[in-house]
Amino acid sequence: MKKKICTFRKKNIFKFTLILCILSVLNLISCTNIRNKYFEKSSIVMDTAVTLSASGDKSKEAVEESFKRLKEIEEMASTTIETSDIYKINSASGKDYVQVHPEIMKMIQTSIKYSKLSNGAFDITLGPLINLWGIGTDNEKLPKVEEIKDKLPLVGYDKIDVNEAEGSIMLKEKGMAVDLGGVAKGFAADEVLKIYKKYDINNGLINLGSSSIYAFGKNKDNNKWSVGIKNPRSNDSNEYMGVIKLSNESLSTSGDYERYFIKDNKRYHHILNPNTGYPVDNGAISDTIVINGDVEDNGMLADILTTTVFALGPEKGIELINSITGVSCEITTSDYKVYTSDGFKDRIENLKGDFKFVN
Repeated sequence: MKKKICTFRKKNIFKFTLILCILSVLNLISCTNIRNKYFEKSSIVMDTAVTLSASGDKSKEAVEESFKRLKEIEEMASTTIETSDIYKINSASGKDYVQVHPEIMKMIQTSIKYSKLSNGAFDITLGPLINLWGIGTDNEKLPKVEEIKDKLPLVGYDKIDVNEAEGSIMLKEKGMAVDLGGVAKGFAADEVLKIYKKYDINNGLINLGSSSIYAFGKNKDNNKWSVGIKNPRSNDSNEYMGVIKLSNESLSTSGDYERYFIKDNKRYHHILNPNTGYPVDNGAISDTIVINGDVEDNGMLADILTTTVFALGPEKGIELINSITGVSCEITTSDYKVYTSDGFKDRIENLKGDFKFVN
């Protein structure tokens, strides 16, 4: 009889242990699902189709707060919202200093730094010429030579007065205008990344259009994020010239295919040369910048550098990028040649047959 009681107890202990094991496994699966909870949202912000995705316990909260932050940045940096810092700066050009948010001060000061570094190839004071050409708007046109000559004296990053102590900016000449179109989305991507980190997001993709992407951690399949580099001469938005794998890196692209019009068989695109007032014409048709995630302000720098490198062209552009730690790039020219900075060639996968590496 004692033997039977002992056997019964053993069976019960076994059952109890089994139940505990099952509960532990279920609890582990449940915790894993919570930690890897995936949330994605798309919306139009900053005149861009934005998609934010995140995995983590508070993925929804992180994405929702990020969209609110993007809206805040848009309201500071827009050239058309009358309450924005940029609108006020442009309206007061040649007259008064305008107090600005710290975010705008940072974007303008960083822009001036890279204008100096590139000998003026990058310049945020192109506003008057951008407005004159109207490329990408209903008012796009080929301006008369006299009109361009009229606006050129209003261009020049050295005509921006910065009063850092008072947090204010003034444009020296009446009629000047700054445009942060080549800066603000990259800055915004950096701000989203800060929010993701605040909410302990494990993985995610910050996609503010092709001009500003940050690949955070891994994708849903636990692999690096695959980002396509668009074929700059294909009308199919899903046709790529190659693919690059990213993890904890910023990527930005520029090209003469993004906003342009064709007149008399000539393409006029939105990336303007500050010296001539006409679209950059150095053979470049697209470029891609990648920056390591541990580089400070990597999103904003990628945004600035992709315009800068396009304006400089292959030789000077590659030389600049090779001089900056944690940054790499490719530049594609109209003859379908692909120029790469140190170590970047091996990162481009599945390069399409029409395109050929030069170096």
